[in-house]
Amino acid sequence: MNKRITIKQIAKALSVSISTVSKALNDSYEISDETKKKIKDYAKLHKYKPNTLALSLQNKKTKTIGIIIPNILNYYFARALRGIEKATTERGYNIITCITNESHKKEVDTMEMLSNGTIDGFIACLSVETLKTKNFDHFHNIIEEGTPIVLYDRVHKNIHCDKVVTDNIKSAYKATRFLMRSECKIIALITTSEGLKINKFRVKGYLKALTKYGIEPNENLIIRLEDETNLKERINHMLDTNNVDAIFTIDEISGAIATQVLNARGIQIPEDIAIVGFTNGILSRYSSPPLTSVNRFAHTTGEVAANRLIDKIEGKIEFENIKTEIIKTKLVERDSTKKMFVKF
Repeated sequence: MNKRITIKQIAKALSVSISTVSKALNDSYEISDETKKKIKDYAKLHKYKPNTLALSLQNKKTKTIGIIIPNILNYYFARALRGIEKATTERGYNIITCITNESHKKEVDTMEMLSNGTIDGFIACLSVETLKTKNFDHFHNIIEEGTPIVLYDRVHKNIHCDKVVTDNIKSAYKATRFLMRSECKIIALITTSEGLKINKFRVKGYLKALTKYGIEPNENLIIRLEDETNLKERINHMLDTNNVDAIFTIDEISGAIATQVLNARGIQIPEDIAIVGFTNGILSRYSSPPLTSVNRFAHTTGEVAANRLIDKIEGKIEFENIKTEIIKTKLVERDSTKKMFVKF
């Protein structure tokens, strides 16, 4: 096996300094484009690869980021991870991905394990248990040690770090308004994971839209659950006891379940009852009929979070410069809703 070529050997072959080679390979503005091209072409021809271990020891950086995901089976988190992976790869970083399965203890143990010099920073989404207990000591400790953290999707105001979020109130408001504009007046709401703040924000947006356009909110049309257990029964009971012409579900699984219930009852979608859901994942696209959904752009969320963290790691942004990025959403119209009829 041929021995890996080094920066020193590249410098000798091209009659330039080691510093020039290093700067050219790192795309430094100090080196002319012509010299950069010559050095990069030579390095590529001879299959040069940087010694990441040596670089990390020299720079006291690992070029590795810890990713904390609460549930890998969730389409949104899987898409966000793809966005993170794309951005980190483009910027020369590796990732270590850990799944908490919504456990506070697993989240704490994982972050303590990785914060021993293994990683340069964290991108994390809080577990359900962490949000319920409101115990954020592990985050506070890591931030106090000078390790940057970017939270995405599920965040909390008591954790002083960068955040990337969806405007859940506005998104739910617009989705409900869309249903009203398409002639729906009796709009039910389904919320599972009721304890999560982001779901409460979506309920708030729904209620705000109804009130804004003179529709009295009706608690009999709101199904509040901690998970999807008994959801079919609750939907059937609601339909047995109330007139409904639209359903807004604030998560994707509830939208798919609601569609199953309506189809089983022989209710025509959207002629009799229209449906709008959140997330715009695989379930929404392949339901029968496909569901109109709020696209949260999870991939973009992951990219923004990763780039923000790397900018912090590389000193392009001061550690104390804390920012919350808001990712705009878009309603993707499919066959589960009527075409727009009246504009308010």
